[in-house]
Amino acid sequence: MNCLDKRKLLVWLGLLLMLGSLVQTSAFTYHPSFKQVSQQDKQRVNIEHADNMEFNDYLFPGAHRLSGNVKFSHGSFDMYCDSAIYYTNSNSFEAVGNVRINQGDTLTLVGDSLYYDGENLLAQMRYNVVLTHNAQKLYTDSLNYDRVLSVGYFFEGGTLVEGTNELTSDFGEYFTETKDAHFYYDVTLKGESFTIYSDTLKYNTDSKWAKLLGASNIHNGSNHIYTELGYYNTQLEQAKLYNRSVLTGSDKVMTGDSIFYNKLTGDMFAFDDIDYNDKLNRNILRGDYVWYNELTGDALCYNNAVVMDYSSGPDTLYMHADTIRLTTLNINTDSVVRKVDAYFHVRAFRNDVQAVCDSLNFDSQLRRLTLYRDPIVWSENRQILGEQIDVNFNEQTIDSIYVSRQALLVEQVDSTHFNQVSGHQIRAYFKEGQMHENYVDGNVRVIQFPLEKDSVVLYQLYMETAKLKMTLEQRKLQRIWTPSAEGQFYGIGMAPREHSQLENFTWFDYVRPLHKEDIFNWRSKRKGTELKTTIRRQAPLQHL
Repeated sequence: MNCLDKRKLLVWLGLLLMLGSLVQTSAFTYHPSFKQVSQQDKQRVNIEHADNMEFNDYLFPGAHRLSGNVKFSHGSFDMYCDSAIYYTNSNSFEAVGNVRINQGDTLTLVGDSLYYDGENLLAQMRYNVVLTHNAQKLYTDSLNYDRVLSVGYFFEGGTLVEGTNELTSDFGEYFTETKDAHFYYDVTLKGESFTIYSDTLKYNTDSKWAKLLGASNIHNGSNHIYTELGYYNTQLEQAKLYNRSVLTGSDKVMTGDSIFYNKLTGDMFAFDDIDYNDKLNRNILRGDYVWYNELTGDALCYNNAVVMDYSSGPDTLYMHADTIRLTTLNINTDSVVRKVDAYFHVRAFRNDVQAVCDSLNFDSQLRRLTLYRDPIVWSENRQILGEQIDVNFNEQTIDSIYVSRQALLVEQVDSTHFNQVSGHQIRAYFKEGQMHENYVDGNVRVIQFPLEKDSVVLYQLYMETAKLKMTLEQRKLQRIWTPSAEGQFYGIGMAPREHSQLENFTWFDYVRPLHKEDIFNWRSKRKGTELKTTIRRQAPLQHL
């Protein structure tokens, strides 16, 4: 063997010794908070291939320079690049040019440059970085991938693309094992039909649920949601909202401590201190439980349920019941009809009118409010009661009131005297919000205490007739008309009891709502003062 062959042999032996040192096991300190790393991933980085390899201790102390189709492997990672510098002592390398990392067929990481730390299992990819995991792609310029935690995190802005959804933020993390994405600072999640803006958003690409933390806004068609703690499903378009969230539509606003919304079915469920504002029909629905369907326009409310109607001018009507139900017909048409049913312990207050009853119904098409079972309506110093009361409205205020069966109209003259009119039916008509005419039909009885000019009561009238018409001006009785009547005038205190107080007379001032908060305080009529419901005859059945 000549000297030249000996020198070649020594070079090859040295190279083999160097390569052998690359596969020595490195020292890895396990932390209990880390997942268990496989024994294969603890090995030293292997040089699988390079067209050229250079060892120059002067230019690259303790390192090797590789170029041309370079390939490294480290456990389940295969890494490719155009050129690299491998550091033997630190079990790491720097790579540039067409850098690519593959982990099986599920994870790919590409970029312009890479620093890989084999001791800490950390890959730092820079510039034009794309992390592909199954169907998800993460785009950024700076990404660190921690193999111990199976997480890639960026800190100079990034975008995660998942199907038709795009999630962007200034800083974020993507966990490849759980498919969780945690994005922070100026977060935007865009889909085909929605856009979410948030301070902090956590999204799972499998379940499609996004958790929103901090001030967050969801735009979905004509709907807008504001929440500081909520969940949104990008596939099912469902929302779970907490911490006094607000859902706004084109003509509605719902606010509540807990709101559950399903855009596909149109259902909204809200709990605890709910405020639903229907701007189109100018009313507000409040309660501790509210269900509303935006596709059908139907709603249900109970537990401290209140309807606030502000459609009739500046004054607002407050109404409370155990349960309030809203039904909508012909929704999204010019002939939409809304019906409201309230039942059990109904109390209503407005400055010019108050009412109590067992249940009621309102029909927007008929513009009629019907009160059932011991209903009473008050207006100023007047009280109307009967078995059923129908209140008809015009555009702005009350048009007329019909009272059916056991009808009684009472007007307080002073603390001891009350004008009284009873009959089978009473019809009261209003002009500019003031009672203008009264018609009484069927077994009419009248007790009246006329006032003198000095507002002193000197005598009273008792009268019986079949029909009666009364005309009022400036809230004072101007005229009484009747076809024929029987009656008598008495001096004060001279009339017999049956002619000074009608049989069904009671002044229910203790039942009357006094202010808007008083609608929650149910007060029943005293025993014996309830109306005795009349039995309405039906036609007999015909038998052949």
